[in-house]
Amino acid sequence: DDWSTARAGVRSPDQLELTEVELKKEITRTLTAKNPHIPRDIVRYNFKERAYKIVDDMDQTAIHFTLNGNLVPKDSDEGRRQSIKSSSEAEKTPVEEENAPVEASAETTEEAEVKDEEPTGDAEAAEEGEGEAEAEGAETAEEAETAEAEEPPPPKAPEKKLANQFNFIERGTTTYHNPLRDKGYQTDPAPYETFSANVNQWYIYDAYMEELERMEKAKEKEKAKPQAVKKEDKKTGRKLSYVEPQHSDSLSKVARAAKIAERMVNLNTFDDIAQDFKYFEDASDEFRGQEGTLLPLWKFRYEKTKKLAVTAISWNPKYKDLFAVGYGSYDFMKQGHGMLLLYTLKNPSFPEYSFSSESGVMCLDFHSDHPYLLAVGFYDGNVAIYNLKKPASQPSYKSSAKSGKHTEPVWQVKWQKDDMDNNSNFFSVSSDGRIVSWTLVKNELVHMDVIKLSGDGTTMQGPGGLQLQTLGSGTSFDFHKKIDYLFLVGTEEGKIYKCSKNYSSQFLDVFDAHHMAVDSISWNPFHLKVFISCSSDWTVKIWDHTIKTPMFVYDLSTAVGDVAWSFYSSTVFAAVTIDGQAHVFDLNVNKLEPLCTQLVVTRKKNKTTHIQFNPVYPIIIVGDELGLITCLKLSPNLRKMPK
Repeated sequence: DDWSTARAGVRSPDQLELTEVELKKEITRTLTAKNPHIPRDIVRYNFKERAYKIVDDMDQTAIHFTLNGNLVPKDSDEGRRQSIKSSSEAEKTPVEEENAPVEASAETTEEAEVKDEEPTGDAEAAEEGEGEAEAEGAETAEEAETAEAEEPPPPKAPEKKLANQFNFIERGTTTYHNPLRDKGYQTDPAPYETFSANVNQWYIYDAYMEELERMEKAKEKEKAKPQAVKKEDKKTGRKLSYVEPQHSDSLSKVARAAKIAERMVNLNTFDDIAQDFKYFEDASDEFRGQEGTLLPLWKFRYEKTKKLAVTAISWNPKYKDLFAVGYGSYDFMKQGHGMLLLYTLKNPSFPEYSFSSESGVMCLDFHSDHPYLLAVGFYDGNVAIYNLKKPASQPSYKSSAKSGKHTEPVWQVKWQKDDMDNNSNFFSVSSDGRIVSWTLVKNELVHMDVIKLSGDGTTMQGPGGLQLQTLGSGTSFDFHKKIDYLFLVGTEEGKIYKCSKNYSSQFLDVFDAHHMAVDSISWNPFHLKVFISCSSDWTVKIWDHTIKTPMFVYDLSTAVGDVAWSFYSSTVFAAVTIDGQAHVFDLNVNKLEPLCTQLVVTRKKNKTTHIQFNPVYPIIIVGDELGLITCLKLSPNLRKMPK
């Protein structure tokens, strides 16, 4: 009765009551591959890039139903085990065979009764029938015996093989294992010999002399060897030439390629600066009137010169992008080693040449005809010549106490034209009051005192009533561009002496120029009578060497470190002061004030020391006390060409 009665629908209390129209309305749902419940914007730390990154590829799989199967392949071990077990159960003992028909007939009768009573019954009804069958055991047993005796056993139905619906195929592969081989070697012990000897200074000396002789013989043999050996083939009559391969260091083979690659990398790194250097022109100059600006370009810095001051700067006369920088110290209490570096604008990250010296470099100058020769003056009074063609870390020629070196720091050196015998020569000025001419004769530096500076013509009272003449201290000098014998010397007392190479005993003229030391002095490259000087007394003065008084005086409100004329205009010059500023003047535009005053170094304790104009490009380089070289581009207002 329970099965026949219809089931009443049970409604949930919160179910919506919908009309027929609403119930028949089709609602479309779209299934997508993406999981809407997946967490978004998951951030994980990326160790490779050292940053937090959003995880894009999240797993979109959502499992709705899983079912573990229990099918076992027949050919597997488990399948064979189960088939053996089922076959063993089928084979039964004789006693069981006798009871089997009885049980079978009992089951049949019981099934018949169950079918009469309950046509829709299941396995439980069958179990109840078994109990009834046991009660009627005797009667059914007799019938079963008679039936067994009369009817033969039915033929066994052939077992139907089920189709494999999963296409299961068992395959196996084996790999070949290579057999291991052992190899053994037996060697004799290396022969050894006991050696003992006494060594003294003579043995060491003889050994060195023998080594030198052997090296000289080897060099002679190399020179005697022909580079190309020609052979004649007898059969063909052709001449075969064999050229010996020249062995060179492996590094030297790639040095040129590595240098080009390094410059290319630097050009890419500083591409924006290179573009500014080549093409940028400050358009704001049109609205500034006469004023101009300095655009910072590259900065040249080297690790080993951090604590050294820039003491000298000089552009190479042949290679317009190459310049030399001298490093030392202006503080006499903190004197140490010095450095000489050569930079190129094509590689601002590392110097082209690097030389180290025991004493600080105070000045340097390139030879105009031989641009590979560089004259250098040191704080200890020595002068030296570096040959950039030779890959040596030490100077090619250097003065010594025997060859008449200065007793005080050398403040400036200048190359001169070769003498009558075509010997290179240069001049140096020092605080000891001597102006010395150095000539390179047969690989030796020969000195000659040109003039000695006297201090105001006064004498000092010495011990025992001796009259000692005081010498002036030279700090800077410059030679006239056209008149070879004429040159100017600035001193620590603030005087400027006009001297001649021909007169060593007296001066042509004396200018009471400044109240403190003359830091720099320079002839105008265009106007032959005009020169400029700067001093620590805050002033820059422009002179005519035929007039005792200055033509222009500029007070820059702090000590002036260096001044330089431009190479493109006779009226443009620039100066640097110790407060870190660069001043650019153009007398053709404004005779009273600078057209540009700009801060070059930003640190408070840092001081700018030197400035130089490039001979070709519209740039200047400025050095400071912390070893930094700054390159700046002049705006159009600062480089107007004279009419």
